[in-house]
Amino acid sequence: MKRAFLVLLLSSAVIAGGPAACSKDGKEAVYSIGSAIGIDKAAMDTSVKPGDDFYAYANGNWQKTTEIPADRSSTGAFYTAFLETEKRTRELVDAIVKSGGKPDSDEGRIAAFYKAYANGQAIDAAGMKPIAADLARIAAVSDKAGLSRLLGEQTRADVDPLNATDYATENLFGIFVTQGLATPGEVIPYMLQGGLGLPEREYYLSADAKMAAIRTEYRAYVARLLTAAGQANAEAKAQRILDLEVRIAKAHASREASEDFTRSADVWTRADFARKAPGIDWDAYFAAAGLDKAEKFGAYHAGAIRGLSALVASQPLEAWKDWLAFHQINSHADVLPSALDDVHFAFYGTTLSGTPQQRSRDRRALDALNVYLGDAVGRVYAKKYFPASAKAEVADMVEGIKAAFAKRVAAIDWMAPETKAEALRKVETISVGVGYPETWRDYGGYTISASDAYANAVAGEKAEYTHQIAKIGKPMDKGEWWMTPQTVNAVNLPVQNALNFPAAILQPPFFDAKADPAYNYGAIGAVIGHEISHSFDNNGAAFDSTGALRNWWTAADLRRFEEAGQALAEQYDAYRPFPDLAVNGKLTLGENIADVAGLQAAYDAYHASLGGKPAPVIDGFTGDQRFFIAYAQTWATKMRDAALRQRVATDGHAPGMYRALTVRNLDAWYKAFDVREGDALYLPPDKRVRVWG
Repeated sequence: MKRAFLVLLLSSAVIAGGPAACSKDGKEAVYSIGSAIGIDKAAMDTSVKPGDDFYAYANGNWQKTTEIPADRSSTGAFYTAFLETEKRTRELVDAIVKSGGKPDSDEGRIAAFYKAYANGQAIDAAGMKPIAADLARIAAVSDKAGLSRLLGEQTRADVDPLNATDYATENLFGIFVTQGLATPGEVIPYMLQGGLGLPEREYYLSADAKMAAIRTEYRAYVARLLTAAGQANAEAKAQRILDLEVRIAKAHASREASEDFTRSADVWTRADFARKAPGIDWDAYFAAAGLDKAEKFGAYHAGAIRGLSALVASQPLEAWKDWLAFHQINSHADVLPSALDDVHFAFYGTTLSGTPQQRSRDRRALDALNVYLGDAVGRVYAKKYFPASAKAEVADMVEGIKAAFAKRVAAIDWMAPETKAEALRKVETISVGVGYPETWRDYGGYTISASDAYANAVAGEKAEYTHQIAKIGKPMDKGEWWMTPQTVNAVNLPVQNALNFPAAILQPPFFDAKADPAYNYGAIGAVIGHEISHSFDNNGAAFDSTGALRNWWTAADLRRFEEAGQALAEQYDAYRPFPDLAVNGKLTLGENIADVAGLQAAYDAYHASLGGKPAPVIDGFTGDQRFFIAYAQTWATKMRDAALRQRVATDGHAPGMYRALTVRNLDAWYKAFDVREGDALYLPPDKRVRVWG
C-alpha cells in the first residue's frame, strides 16, 4: 500500500494499455498517423452510432483486429510511442555497448550494466553465489536487536509509483522523501507501510473466492521459489511466510484510509517512534538506515507503523528470517538463475496478470537500464531525439491550456472570491517541465560490474536510496523530475505544484507536428489538460499554490466541489467490465476529475488556437469530431481478463475504454455527433459533470 501514498503525491496519466500490440496476422497493429487528419480512420467502426458506444465508434476495428502480444497483459494506443521509444533506446544503447565508454562515465556505466543484465548464461553459471552473502547475513541474525538493524539496512526509497507490476518488496517500511504535508518548505522522510508480496492487503484478507485462490497460488509459489533457490524446508517456510504476511496485511491501513492523506499528515520526531511504536529497536533501525540524523518523519501510515513494529516483537525470529530471505530472492529474481526468474514470472506475470510469455531478456535489460540509470539513458535520448522546436511547440500548447483552464475558473459563478483567487494562483505558478530536466542525475557514486547483474541491482537500489535521503533538510527542488525523458507518460506533482511531460510522450500518436491541430489538442492536449487538472482533483485541490496541504476552500465551495465529485463517482460506478465487478468510482475519482476538466480545457484551448477562424472539414470530419475521436483513440485498450480484474481492484485509473467516455460530460461532444436523448450514452444537461467551470 506504499504506492497508494506515492500516487497521491505524483498523480499521473498512467498508460492505459501495454506498449505493444499485434494484429491477427501477427504483424504490429500500429495506429497510422496521417499528415493532415491525424486520427486513424482504419481503427474506427463507423457502423456504430457515436451516441451509443463512442469507444467502439472510435476504436472498434482496432479492438476487433488487435491481439495482445504473448509477453503482455494488455495493449493500447500508448504502444506506438513506446515501440518507437524502445527502438530508439535500443539503437542508442547498442552503440554505447559497442563503444564501451570510459568506466567512470555514464556511457561506461550503461555498457557495463547492460552487458551484465543481458548475459543470461553468465547469470545461470553464477548460480546463487551473488546472493549468498546477503542470505548469510539474514541467517546470522540472532536476536530482535539484530533484526531491527537488518530491517534498517534493507530500507529502500520508493520512487516509482507507476510500476504496477513491482509488487514484491523486501522492505517492511519504505521511505519517500519530499516536502512534508504538515511541514511546508521542509523536506522530510515519509515512512510508509510495506512488506507484502501480493499487490495489497485485500489479497490476503478478502473472502472472495478468486482472492482466496490467489493466496493458495502465492503460498505454492513461495515454496517453489525457495526450492529453486536451494532453501531447505521450503514448504514449511512458505506457510510461515504467508502467515506472517497475513498479519502484516492486517496491520496495514486500508486503501481507503491510505488515500485520505488529509488525515495522515502526522509528524513524529525520531524519539517518538520508541514511545508510539514499541517493538523495534528504533535507534538500531535508524542508524542502519542512515536516518539517525533526521529530526522529523512523516508517519503517513501511523497505525501501520505501530502494528508492524509490534509484529517484530511478537512474531518468531525464524519467521522473520524466512520472510527476509524470501523477499531478498523474490525481489531480485530477474538477476538470479533462470529457474528462479521463470518461476517468478509464472506467478506475477501469468497467475496475477494472465500474461503467457515473458519479454525477451534483451528488452528487459533496456527496462532495467531505465530504472537504475534512467537519467543517464535519458540524457543521450533527449539530446538526439527531442529537438528544441518540439519543446517550444509543446510549451506553447501548455501555456494555452493553462490559460484556458484559468479562464474557466475565472468564469465560475458559484465560487467565493478567496477560493477563486487561490485557484488562479495555482494555475499561474505551476512549474512545467517539457521533454527533459534542466539538471541531470550524477551517478558517480554508483559502481557497476560488467559481470554481476545481482550486485548491480543491489548497488543501484542503495545508490537511489542515498540520493533520496540526501535531500532531507534541504529546500524543496520545484524543478525535480520524477520521470525519465524516455518514459511514455506524464505526471503532476502536487507538493511541487509542477508538471513533467517527458520527451517520449511528445511524439505520435500523441503529438505530431504534421497533424491537424484538432488532433494534437485532442491527443497530447488532453494529456496536458489532464495533468494541469490534477492540481484541482479531489486530491490536488487540498494543496495550495505553494504545495502546502492547506484548506483554501470556503465550506460552501468545498461542498459544491464534493457534490460534483460524488456525481462523477456514481457515473463511473455504473461501468461494469464483468458482471460481478464494477469500476470503483471513488477509487478512480481523482483521475476522472482530471480527465473531465482536462479535456474541457484542451477543447477550449483548441478553439482559442483557431484565432476565430472555422476549423476545416477533413475527410468528412469536422474539427470538433477529429478532436473527440483523437481523444478516444488515445485510450484504446485491450486487457487480459486477469489484468483487467486486477486493474479494477487496485488501480486509481479506470480502464481506458471507460476513460474514453469522459466525452459524455462535454456539451460540445453532443453537438459534434448529434447525440440525442434515447442514445445509450446520453446524459441530460443537469447530469453532465462540470467540476471546474
